[in-house]
Amino acid sequence: MEQRLDYKAASPSAFKAMLDFEMQVHKLGLEESLLELVKTRVSQINGCAWCVDMHTKDARARGETEQRLYLLSVWREAPCFSERERAALAWAEAITLVGAEGISDGLYAKTREQFDEKSIVDLTMAIISINGWNRLNVAFRTKVGDYVSPDGGVR
Repeated sequence: MEQRLDYKAASPSAFKAMLDFEMQVHKLGLEESLLELVKTRVSQINGCAWCVDMHTKDARARGETEQRLYLLSVWREAPCFSERERAALAWAEAITLVGAEGISDGLYAKTREQFDEKSIVDLTMAIISINGWNRLNVAFRTKVGDYVSPDGGVR
């Protein structure tokens, strides 16, 4: 598919605002490995090839295994994810699809078993951020495949 437009060039101030938000998410204290799993899973749900490419490359560069990345779309059936990761992935899916089912009290309670109040807000902010990036890249058909991770390149 051909890229529709370069949103960074079309509205530099809007891009900067998104980038500033993203940079803040990374300063909140959540594990980078957890953030990469969440960002990849949300991007899979939203059909954002650019973000799946980016976050799987970043995850691998930070030491994530190929096997866990292969199993991410079926994480509920895969034994290789921790309870904290499972809670984050379930929360990420629910926030991403909030219009479909809302957020149940049961899911909230299960997520709170793994995340304190600050961390669940921080996780939600990370999910909001990746959903925004997904929508920009899908809407404007950002060219996929050229991303190189600053943490170690393409692996």
